[in-house]
Amino acid sequence: MKILWLKTELLHPIDKGGKIRTYQMLKELKKNNRITYLTLDDGTAEIDALAKASEYAHETIAVSHPTAAKFSAKFYFEIANNLVSKLPYALQKYVSAEMRETTEKLTARENFDVVVCDFLTPAVNLPADLNTATLLFQHNVEAMIWRRHFEVAAGAPKKAFMKMQWRRMFDYEKEACRRFDWIAAVSKEDADAMRSEYGIENVSDIPTGVDTEFFAPGGNVEKDEYNVVFTGSMDWLPNEDAIQWFTEEILPLIRRQIPQVSLTVVGRNPFPSLIELSKKDESIIVTGRVPDVRPFMEKASVYIVPIRIGGGTRLKIYEAMAMELPMVSTTVGAEGLPVADGEEILLRDTPQEFAEAVVKLLKDRNLAKKIGGRAAQTVREKFGWRRVADDFTRLCEKAVESNKR
Repeated sequence: MKILWLKTELLHPIDKGGKIRTYQMLKELKKNNRITYLTLDDGTAEIDALAKASEYAHETIAVSHPTAAKFSAKFYFEIANNLVSKLPYALQKYVSAEMRETTEKLTARENFDVVVCDFLTPAVNLPADLNTATLLFQHNVEAMIWRRHFEVAAGAPKKAFMKMQWRRMFDYEKEACRRFDWIAAVSKEDADAMRSEYGIENVSDIPTGVDTEFFAPGGNVEKDEYNVVFTGSMDWLPNEDAIQWFTEEILPLIRRQIPQVSLTVVGRNPFPSLIELSKKDESIIVTGRVPDVRPFMEKASVYIVPIRIGGGTRLKIYEAMAMELPMVSTTVGAEGLPVADGEEILLRDTPQEFAEAVVKLLKDRNLAKKIGGRAAQTVREKFGWRRVADDFTRLCEKAVESNKR
């Protein structure tokens, strides 16, 4: 197949879940398909990111599109202007007339079988009158995430803003989903949500994959028997909320029973208050971006996923499973994954229950080993990238068939 892949970022550095998922998917798809990768470039990618794009695409076209850095003066100016927009800010900032025009020219010139929008963000630049089949690759149900932001927001002004963003995202996502010939969701729960909330039928779920050869214990890192670890991009709001909740409400409860417990937070762009906390509390280690997360995972004795707002891929869970790490997650954090409480994972939703589960795994080595072993077996048997890419190809074919009707 000839695929035009629309994205809003170059993939290198491959340092967050969405990038990892796209990179691994495209690497597999490239073996049997012709990939043209059209993306926005905000200038924050690695200096050789465009050259490295040959790893996952046959042709790459980057459209310059600087965006405001979070918490900058321009960022707050754009937030203020967004108050009168119909689009949520998370989509408004990616509107690009040049990307829309380039898409029109490419589809007129090339005989693409399908145009893939990777995440909802590039959909704001998808021409309305394309004759080519279209597929939306939904890593999340975006409105669900913003609804959860609204639900946990503290303070009337923030709560009102989050509610407005949620409603705008819901309206746009519902309209956009109905434009596509097919939608690829990352879980059955996400697919069901889109059917019920948006009234669409052409949606299928595909699993998240993981590189099970890369993510495997190497046996070269000494375990810290009282260390817990979290990995994820710390400039993503659900991850920020998760660690704030854990450090404020859960960690103190764990310390009552295990005073020597330590927390390692691994991920790019940690928020300022977390950095300040780590300076005051030497048992909280904040790494920022690292070239390889595996040594930090292998050193830890328990992996935590205190997500209250998340949706989508949950790639971090598959990676931890492949590393044979016993894990404690909220129900939301593991939503849609084929894992069972007490089998491959422990699922707990209140601070007290979450803390007790972490303590149990830190103290009971046999239980920790048993859960980590089951998790690794599950992910290695079912979630390699080749199988996931084959499933995705079949959804592209469904989009083509639907477009012909």
